[in-house]
Order: sequence, then C-alpha cells, then structure tokens
Amino acid sequence: MTNEPTRAADAFGSPAPVLSVAPVVLPTPGRAVDLEVRVSAPVTGTGLPVILLSHGQGYSNHLSSLNGYAPLVNHWAAHGFVVIQPTHLSSAALNLAPDTPGAPMYWRSRAEDMKLVLDRLDEIEAAVPQLAGRVDHGKVAVAGHSMGGHTASLLLGARVVDPRDGTEVDLADPRIKAGVLLAAPGSGGDALTEEMAEVLSFVSGTDFSTMTTPALVVIGDKDDSAHLTVRGPEWHADPYFHSTGPKSLLTLFDAEHGLGGVSGYDVAETTDENPARVSVIQRLTSAYLRTALSPGDPAWQTACDALAAGPDPLGRVESR
Repeated sequence: MTNEPTRAADAFGSPAPVLSVAPVVLPTPGRAVDLEVRVSAPVTGTGLPVILLSHGQGYSNHLSSLNGYAPLVNHWAAHGFVVIQPTHLSSAALNLAPDTPGAPMYWRSRAEDMKLVLDRLDEIEAAVPQLAGRVDHGKVAVAGHSMGGHTASLLLGARVVDPRDGTEVDLADPRIKAGVLLAAPGSGGDALTEEMAEVLSFVSGTDFSTMTTPALVVIGDKDDSAHLTVRGPEWHADPYFHSTGPKSLLTLFDAEHGLGGVSGYDVAETTDENPARVSVIQRLTSAYLRTALSPGDPAWQTACDALAAGPDPLGRVESR
C-alpha cells in the first residue's frame, strides 16, 4: 500500500471533534413533507465553509437520506467544513406514494432542496448549538454521489430538458462556488440502457457545456453501471470532458460505483470495499474544496503530489 494518505494528511493537521445535529426540520409548504437536514461541523473554528451533500439512491432505506455518507461527512467536518445533508423526496426512508408529483427521481426538487437550504442558512445555523456565528456564508460548495452527482451538476450550471414539456431547465445557483461530483451520471441519449431511458428521461437532454463553476469529477475505472449505461465507466467522466471552466478529474483504479465505500461504513451496497480508496477520496475532495474556496491555499497541489508520489498509486488526477 502506498503512503500517500499519510503524507496528504500533513496538509490538514489533526482532525477536530465533530458535532452533528439531526433532524433540523425546515417547514416547507408545498413540498410533500417538510425538509429535514443533518448538520455536521467541527466543535472549534470560525469562518467555516459549507458543503451541501446530495445523497444517491441505491436499494437501502437510509443511506439515501440525512443518515448516509458518514465516511465523507465525518472527515469533511473534522477538517473544517460545515456539512449539510438534506433528505430528498426520492429517499426510500420517506416511503412516499409512487404517484407523488416528481416521482420517482424528483430531479428538480432535489436541486430546489439545496437552494432552500441556502435561502435558510441563517435559520439552520441558529438551530445548531455551538454553530451560530461560525459559518462563512460566502464559501459554499456542493457535492453529490451518483444521482446526487446529477443534482450537484445542475446547481453547478449543467442544464437539462424537462421531458414533460421540452423546456430547458437552468437550476444553477451563483452562491455555490465549487463542487465535487462522485460517480455522477453522464450524458443521456443513446448512452442510457433501454430500461433507464424512461426512468432517467431527464438525463437525455443534459448539457454540461454550461457547467462553468469549478468542480472535481471523481470516477472509478471499473464503474460500468451496466443497469444505467451502455458506455461503461467512461460515461461518468462526461461532466469533466463536456463541461467548460476549470475542472479536475480524479480516476480511481479498480473502483466501482461505491468508490470503495463512500455511502456508509461497511454497507451492503458497496461492491468494492476499500478503506484506503475512501481515504484518498476524503483527502482529495477536502483539499480540492479548500483550495477552490480559498484560492492560494496549497492543499490541492499537496494532495495531488502525495497521490502521485508512491510506487503504486490508487488513482490519478488530471486538470484543465
């Protein structure tokens, strides 16, 4: 095993204890249920940047909710970020009726959830003990895994065609300054499997050329997602190759859709359990967002150098 995670840790210092509060309930008239979020943050520090984390789907009941993604959330919070996790209407934990407007994927409301969080950031901050006055509202990033990556891409500027009426939908939010897309969907059209062409019809018109906000795209070179796409692992790199603006691509060797286990500790959904791989993702994503939100911070370059330094690296980074 290489020692790049240890060397990359030097850029971050010791992790801080983390406080986590859930659910913080935001009354939301017109939504099928009120929006619930989890807020995680270090117990010390001020001027803390924010990461909005959008969960994926999968077959488990609670990973696709504010109760998932602990490996990422705990690391990010321990290293200086406030992480806010909404439970989107697509979560199995809510068990909504299949005829609920927007079902089954709720692609538009997912992005609207994130906008609502930003609209009510003061309210969320006030609801969490020890957090008031410690958040930098001007430093906001978005991250998402799988379907959550699609949500994040919309907030970063990608556009889709609404399959209901053929209109182009722009859900970009200028308050979001950077993003991380983890195993996100690529372009649609003939890239989708026959089954998914209907379920993910909103993906068919995805246009990444308008996604100008800086972002790190993370993919696994064994993530064939055969139930979603006929193009194999390269499909998940579309947000990098088809977008504009500053972008970086982290390709993880031998990684499948779970990217080593980002959605939870020791969960059945992970087909490629690998704590070392998750450690690379933790450190590279933290470093990327630190530098993206605070230009001049050397964390990203330090982490990239550490990844490449060992004789058997777990992945590679390219940027443009």
